[in-house]
Amino acid sequence: MIGYGDRARTQCEVVRLFRETHPDLPPLNQGTISKIEVQYREMGHVRKVPSNRQAVVDDDTKLNLLLALEENPITPARQLARDTDSK
Repeated sequence: MIGYGDRARTQCEVVRLFRETHPDLPPLNQGTISKIEVQYREMGHVRKVPSNRQAVVDDDTKLNLLLALEENPITPARQLARDTDSK
């Protein structure tokens, strides 16, 4: 494994060293280190990746959006979203 610090270490060693070095932070566990390692090997970084999930919109909101578009079909989607959020 690519480890924490100056050499390759096991995941358990990384957890122990992290806890010793950063006692003020919430403790990591081996599963977290494993996920970080997998992401690093797959993507080459460990930055947070935005989710591809779509927002859930209830039926009333969908109807209101359709009615607003019917009234003014050239309204930008961002404006519709702002108007919907403010109501």
